[in-house]
Amino acid sequence: MGKHAAGAHIVWDWNGTLFHDNDAVISATNAAFEEVGLEPITLERYRELYCVPIPRFYQRLMGRLPTEAEWERMDIAFQRHYTLHRTACRLADGAELLLADWSSAGRSQSILSMYGHDELVPLVREFGIESHFLRVDGRTGPSGGSKAEHMVRHLGALAGAGVAPGCTVVIGDAADDAVAALHAGARAVLYTGGSHSRASLEGVGAPVVDTLAEAVGLAERLAV
Repeated sequence: MGKHAAGAHIVWDWNGTLFHDNDAVISATNAAFEEVGLEPITLERYRELYCVPIPRFYQRLMGRLPTEAEWERMDIAFQRHYTLHRTACRLADGAELLLADWSSAGRSQSILSMYGHDELVPLVREFGIESHFLRVDGRTGPSGGSKAEHMVRHLGALAGAGVAPGCTVVIGDAADDAVAALHAGARAVLYTGGSHSRASLEGVGAPVVDTLAEAVGLAERLAV
């Protein structure tokens, strides 16, 4: 990659973007559904309907919002089964090289995920990629919400390192990644390899790509 956008910063999403965990997500989702008697869902159906806040996703399948007790049971089941199945998952194809190339070009990057912080940090470390990032932030507090306010805090924490929202591109696999980017004054590129179908992503207004290499190429041009 060229070096004309040295101030460019990428905020990477983790689940479904850098971390290819679709199989674990579907297994855990179906375990959660079993808690309230819902039929199993396919990856294709999941990607058509998935949205945040997560209870709204469940509403699309149940015809109503889950009760507080149902949500708690489903969330516990999801987290337990996801932890079991994630061990078989790996980084997305080409992710390690893209991270290394972006860093070697003198640009910065970070991770902001709605995966629990205490689970995320050791997992990133396990893959040997932690040194590429200025920050690795996972969710603190309840699960199931939007990334928008987390993004504001994440970029605020990076301001001292010279990261400006206007020179930042968020790369993620969910419509909420674009919403969070806009909320924080950044831009977004959305990737079709994770939780959303191309059709559901194209309605958001951000560029949509099929590979992480395309996403990084767009980020280089947008973050100037």
